[in-house]
Amino acid sequence: MKRYALLVAYDGTAYGGWQIQKNNVTVQQKMQEAAEEIFGAPTTVTASGRTDSGVHASGQVCHFDAETSIPPERIAEAFNALLPQDISVLASAQAPAGFDSNRSAKRKTYCYKMYFSSRRNPLLDRYSLWVRGRADLQKLQYICRFFEGEHDFKAYSKSGSTAKTTVRTIYSVEVASREVPPGDGGNSGIFSADGRIEVNIFVTGNGFLYNMVRTIAGTVLGYSQGFITEEQIALSLKTGDRSLVGKTLPPN
Repeated sequence: MKRYALLVAYDGTAYGGWQIQKNNVTVQQKMQEAAEEIFGAPTTVTASGRTDSGVHASGQVCHFDAETSIPPERIAEAFNALLPQDISVLASAQAPAGFDSNRSAKRKTYCYKMYFSSRRNPLLDRYSLWVRGRADLQKLQYICRFFEGEHDFKAYSKSGSTAKTTVRTIYSVEVASREVPPGDGGNSGIFSADGRIEVNIFVTGNGFLYNMVRTIAGTVLGYSQGFITEEQIALSLKTGDRSLVGKTLPPN
């Protein structure tokens, strides 16, 4: 048996996250169904980490063991011939000795996307959160630094978590933004349409708790809007008090 690695992207809208569940269709289920058809035997496909229901992936690393004559770089094509349109293997390779997509992971990055505008744009809603009004980007960038370093993120995890520890190390929280002017119709003199500000919050760490990134995003958004104070955020990291933090934002 040889070990192979996959780089996978998926639209998580239709799935209950990565990990197989009894009463929900998941990405891992679809990957393993394809693997069994390709290799002729039940095959476990392990990912670098779980994702929440509805969350997407642009480059998740997975691994599996199999006996196959398919060249490693062509395994991606074999999977893609069987996977649904919302899951794709971007690349495949033979893994080095001792490789484990979960245990070998050095860091993981989540990106939470939102856009600020006076009106909702349905073409953006599948992959980003609409926030009515404008953004205070300076406040948003400032408060993100509070989450960097090693902290107890108990307040940012869903209650009832089975994690052995709620301590995690966050290497960086960075905000990227761009201003998008109104479209041609807004510049024609007929309409007084507003533009929008698109904001991506990148959180890189050694691992994440269930709902952690979505709750961090909700908290920094709440701070930028004046609903949450700097003191509350600092205290939440010390006490684990969930009432001090923001909403858990939607998974899309």
